[in-house]
Amino acid sequence: MTETIQITDSHCHLDFDVFDANRDQVVQRAVDAGVARMVTICTKLRLEPQVRAIAEAHAPVFYAAGTHPMSAADEPMASVDELVTLSQHPKFVGIGETGLDYHYTADSKAVQQQSLRIHIAAARETGLPLIIHARDADEDMARILSEEHAKGAFSCVMHCFSSSAALARAALDLGFYLSMSGIAAFPRSADLREIFAAAPVDRVLVETDAPYLAPPPHRGRTNEPAYTVHTAKVGAEVFGMDWPDFAAQTEANFNRLFTKAANYKAAA
Repeated sequence: MTETIQITDSHCHLDFDVFDANRDQVVQRAVDAGVARMVTICTKLRLEPQVRAIAEAHAPVFYAAGTHPMSAADEPMASVDELVTLSQHPKFVGIGETGLDYHYTADSKAVQQQSLRIHIAAARETGLPLIIHARDADEDMARILSEEHAKGAFSCVMHCFSSSAALARAALDLGFYLSMSGIAAFPRSADLREIFAAAPVDRVLVETDAPYLAPPPHRGRTNEPAYTVHTAKVGAEVFGMDWPDFAAQTEANFNRLFTKAANYKAAA
């Protein structure tokens, strides 16, 4: 029997209510497909207990927490101390998602930028990777990441990367990672695939952002972590690699960035 190739869904949202009726089955389908680990992301800190509970209930699931930029103006401002305290949980492996989104919420630019800098400080203090959401804010994002990195190094992944080649270069020049979502598998995303193809393959992760952005052949349906495989196989084509080799590379990349998840040992 052929061993199933293992990959990681580095970003999903298993707490969303679309999964309430079948969360256990969704996790199991992912494992059956070869998605051995999932990082479920809390986007509002008041919901952290529910997200933490999902990670605690499912061995393959880890979690991260932060304030999503689209919620930054409506939620209490996070503090570095609050994020550092949350990070003490053994399955808490990243800070965020945070970032900038000027597509629908440009009126809260200043609050978003303040929140982003707080999350960066927490990532710097904890040593955990920052998880960035960036949309229609490339110049400010590149500037803030560069300014903050100059104050003190931190690690970072540009989640669901679909921004410009310039922002990709800026992030990569800082030593950061780009994460490939189902968007990169869409037929009309040739330009985005070219951006990934120009990136070092040892700086690429894969994700679903489930329940959003299902890749073909599931486009238009609820996305789930099992579908990471479809995006990752497109990634293998983008880099001209055999599927097992690309899967192994993304696993090595994830383990290098998310060291806490890589070193996690379940309590006996």
